[in-house]
Amino acid sequence: MRTLKQILGGNLQQYTMVLALIALIAVFHFTTDGRMLTPSNLQNLIAGNAYVLVLAIGMVMVIVVGHIDLSVGSVAGFVGMATAISASQYNFPWWAALLVGLLIGIIVGCWHGFWLAKMGIPGFITTLAGMMIFRGLVIWVSQSISKPVPSEFQIFGAGYLPEWGPAFTGMNNSTLLLGILALAWFVYAEVHRRQAALKRGVQSPLWVMLVRLGLMAIVIGTVTWLFGSGRPGTSFPIPGVILVVLVIIYHVITQRTRFGRHIYAVGGNRAAAALSGVNTNKIYFLVMANMSFLAAIAGILFVGRATAAGPSDGTMWELDAIAAVFIGGAAVSGGIGTVVGSMIGGLVMAVLNNGLMLMGVGADQTQVIKGLVLLAAVAFDVRNKNAGRPSLIGNLLRRKDATAPGKAEPEAALKA
Repeated sequence: MRTLKQILGGNLQQYTMVLALIALIAVFHFTTDGRMLTPSNLQNLIAGNAYVLVLAIGMVMVIVVGHIDLSVGSVAGFVGMATAISASQYNFPWWAALLVGLLIGIIVGCWHGFWLAKMGIPGFITTLAGMMIFRGLVIWVSQSISKPVPSEFQIFGAGYLPEWGPAFTGMNNSTLLLGILALAWFVYAEVHRRQAALKRGVQSPLWVMLVRLGLMAIVIGTVTWLFGSGRPGTSFPIPGVILVVLVIIYHVITQRTRFGRHIYAVGGNRAAAALSGVNTNKIYFLVMANMSFLAAIAGILFVGRATAAGPSDGTMWELDAIAAVFIGGAAVSGGIGTVVGSMIGGLVMAVLNNGLMLMGVGADQTQVIKGLVLLAAVAFDVRNKNAGRPSLIGNLLRRKDATAPGKAEPEAALKA
């Protein structure tokens, strides 16, 4: 057990959902006679769920600061409809319609942020009103009729990496290159992590890093082969590329920037964060603005895949995004949660949907199973908290207090 902890680099509980995801994939693969791990099915799984995973990136930041956004589905549906109408009725070029949709998302986010940060109305109420407003606007402006989107939008929602270069590789070369870049980045990150640990005087055996690199090479190699070895049209999807880029950007923002540290500080203890100099209202405003911006991207991805915007688009999307965040390890009380964890939670839900569909399970039973999974994940979080296991914020503060002679250093760290 101790050796396994060294290889994984942390508490085994952090990897519960990863292990659950792997187990789900294996079970569904064998129970569906090998139909789960096929290039075409995996491409559909990623492309068909990219919009929910994009919503989960923003939702985890909202939940970490202690709020919740119920409007994201309606905002995404409204943005999709607005882009479609801009192009089909007002003859906007596709890129102009795209910019219109993104701008609408930002404006809506600023609207929600104003009511939360400036007027002090809780995010739950603010976004509940937003859900009603934009759900009604979708139906109103569309007159309950679907609107087509420009064909260029299809690359965002249903495109895939093109073929190029020599054929002797036997794979889609774009997907192969993407896999090589992913492995190279992971090797660099692991080497840098070990060097940083050694500089701090922390023991970091070389064999642990090598085993970890070997395991990740197997995972990345398998995924690359699955996406790259299929028939034309089943290479890694463009929505997946967009999602990967967003995950990298927001992982860096939340884990490596002052803004990210302030998000966790506000979610852990708003009063303490304010006393340390954090502008809590600014954090609330920016988090809500960012959420609707990502909702706009999600709406564009969806209509690009569907080739049209419909009056019912976005219905209940917020619940899928919220479920992904909580299954991925976010705390109900705020202060804890990661972008990567939310992606894992979202993939668990996506694999559940896909696997049960391949098995022929009805939509009614699928909803029951997804609800039980969500309940179990939140119960796991509550049980850990009641058992007295320290939170992420608690660990951070404990480490700082152990090294600081007084309270000035933690406050300076928040301002840094």
